[in-house]
Amino acid sequence: MAVELKEAKTLRELKQFVEFQYTLYRDNKYWVPPLRTDELNSLIREKNPAFDFCEAKYWTAFKDGKIAGRIAGIINKKYNEKWKANAARFGWFDFIDDKEVSSALLHAAEQWAHSKGMNSIHGPLGFTDMDGEGTLVEGFEEVSTLGAIYNYPYYAEHICKSGYTKDTDWIEYEVTMHGEIPEDVARVAAIALQRNHLTILKVKKAKEMLPYAEEIFHVLNDAYKDLYGFVELSDKQIAMYVKQYFGFILPEYVPVVLDSHGKVAAFGITMPSLSKAFQKCRGSLYPFGFIHVLRALKNNKKVDLYLTAVRPDLQNKGVNAILIHEINKVFVKNKIEKVETNRELETNAKVQAQWKFYEHRQHKRRRCYKKDLVVSGEER
Repeated sequence: MAVELKEAKTLRELKQFVEFQYTLYRDNKYWVPPLRTDELNSLIREKNPAFDFCEAKYWTAFKDGKIAGRIAGIINKKYNEKWKANAARFGWFDFIDDKEVSSALLHAAEQWAHSKGMNSIHGPLGFTDMDGEGTLVEGFEEVSTLGAIYNYPYYAEHICKSGYTKDTDWIEYEVTMHGEIPEDVARVAAIALQRNHLTILKVKKAKEMLPYAEEIFHVLNDAYKDLYGFVELSDKQIAMYVKQYFGFILPEYVPVVLDSHGKVAAFGITMPSLSKAFQKCRGSLYPFGFIHVLRALKNNKKVDLYLTAVRPDLQNKGVNAILIHEINKVFVKNKIEKVETNRELETNAKVQAQWKFYEHRQHKRRRCYKKDLVVSGEER
């Protein structure tokens, strides 16, 4: 039976679009289900401030009367302006192991992108870098992390069969803690603090960090501005993320470095791993899912690194060692055993160099693919 594509427009259709992944990965022990409400809110114009500079279209694929796949086509106008590109992106790309399905979905996104005047398409990417990025190509038997894309091994083959090639890779590490702080890290951190006239923000409650929250994201914008495909977060997006995340962060896991004027110089956002908790939640915090999250926040031997950033004027001055040293102290105190670094660009040697002080293994790799939509004047 032929593949039928249907555009997801109504709330009911968007819920169906979101729900597909929960069916596809229901029995997979490595997939970490995102919250359904977060997934849905990302796709709805009125809920996601990225739509101030993005447009999107969503398709659901049906075969033999059943949902067989989904894809989102996205155009980020700020990305195209900043990087002088004319590119669309695809995301929320999931499908059964059927090349007819995957090909039809990608073709729909490509045709839409071309109709909008785009000459290339890349992905999987979200609206911004705060969304999941990259097809998993290594690490299928490693438990995923919250906010990261997980997919079956056949995805890469399907994407390549549709004419896509590698654009960039992200790699991830698992770092083993041994209840101590490496001497080199402590030494460099102490020197960097004194030499650059820096201090560590001392707070005990999450609400005490709120005065610094927006500034933290502005430092992120400044530090990440030259990284692959990055687009600075808008004030509306920053306000949304502050509201969404700063209410439940654990301050001791979020080191913030201040300069001599009390301004944010660097920060790191780390959290006890919520992977197992969200697997138990099955996509919803209610009625009892939140209990698993609370338990994970209080009693956990594994943590995830989400974001670290050093202000450009202080980069290459040992400031990153300060962040590592501060969070390492928390790991020792709380007897943390394993750390997931989450994605790092494979070309980001500075970030990867910091793991040389610890026992580590590179255990995951994810890939962004790209395809030109016009070749020798002919439409693909």
